[in-house]
Amino acid sequence: MTEPRYDVVAIGNAIVDVLSPATDGFVAENGMTKGAMALMFSPEEADALYAKMGPGQEVSGGSAANTIAGMAALGSECAFIGQVADDQLGEVFAHDIHAAGIRFDVSARAGQPTTGRCLIFVTPDGQRTMNTFLGASHYLPAESIDARLIEDARYLYLEGYLWDPEEPRAAMRAAIDIARKAGRKVAFTLSAEFVIDRHRAAFQELIDQGLIDVLFANEAEIVFLTQAADVDSAIAAVSGKVPLVVVTLSERGALAQAGTERVTVPAQPIEAVVDTTGAGDLFAAGFLHGQARGQTLEQSLTLGAVCAAEVISHFGARPIADLKELARQAL
Repeated sequence: MTEPRYDVVAIGNAIVDVLSPATDGFVAENGMTKGAMALMFSPEEADALYAKMGPGQEVSGGSAANTIAGMAALGSECAFIGQVADDQLGEVFAHDIHAAGIRFDVSARAGQPTTGRCLIFVTPDGQRTMNTFLGASHYLPAESIDARLIEDARYLYLEGYLWDPEEPRAAMRAAIDIARKAGRKVAFTLSAEFVIDRHRAAFQELIDQGLIDVLFANEAEIVFLTQAADVDSAIAAVSGKVPLVVVTLSERGALAQAGTERVTVPAQPIEAVVDTTGAGDLFAAGFLHGQARGQTLEQSLTLGAVCAAEVISHFGARPIADLKELARQAL
C-alpha cells in the first residue's frame, strides 16, 4: 500500500444546525422529547417549527462532518462526501467545510428538497433537543463516491444516520468495498438508537462479515444494538468481530476495547456544560486523529475526551478553541 494522503474521508449528512436557547416548558409544549432527536419529513414542518424559535445561531453540522471538522482542527488531512442543495444553506455548509481546510467536491443538487437543517433547542442544563429535516442530504448518489479519494485515505468514516435512504446506503456500501480492497480501515458510528432499531440486521451483518474495523457507540447504543444485559456484555458480543470498539460513557469518560485489551479514561473536567451538541462527534474526532497519528489507545481516548469537553463548553457542534494547543497540554 502507498502512504495515504488523507487521514480520513467521511460520508455523512450535510446539514446546517440552527441553535437556540429554550426552556424545558417550551420543549414539552411543542411535543418534543428532551435530549432526543426527531426527524421532520417536510420543509413545511421544518418552517413551522423554525418560526417558533427564538434568536438562533447557524452553524454547519452533520455528525460525520463535525467529526472531520474536529480532526482538521487537530491537524488531520480530511475529505468529506455529502449532498447539499443549490441554495443559501448549501453555500453556508460548503463555505464552512472549505474554510476548515477539508476537501469537499460533491456538486450541489438543483431543485427540491432544500439543504438539510437541524433545529436544536438547548435547555439551561445544556441538553440539546434536535429536530432534523434531512433534505438534500438523503439524495447522495453512488456516483458521488470518488474511488481514488477513498483509496487515498487511511480511514473511511461512515455515519449511521445516513443509512436510512436507499441512495446514500448504496453509496456507503460501494465505499466500504473500495476501502476494503485498498487495504484501508473502515470506521462506523451507530449514531442513535432509532437508527439501530431500523437497521439492526444490516449493522450486525456488517459486523459479522468483518467489514468494520472501528465501531463507535455510546453505552446505550451498543447495548441496544446487541440487546445485551449491560455494556460489558454488549462489548463482549462484538469485540471478537470488530478489532476496535470505542464506547463513550457520558460523564464517566470512555473506553476502547481492542481484542482482550481494554483502556478507560475519565471525562475531562469543565466549568459548565453549555450545549452537548456534537459531544460524540468531537470525541470520535480526537480518537481517530490519535489513531491516525499512531498514538496509543489511552492517548487517543484522552484526545477524544479533550475534544468532547471543548465542544460541550459552548454553543454549536464545531470547535472554537485551539484544539492543537488543548491536545498538547493534555498529552
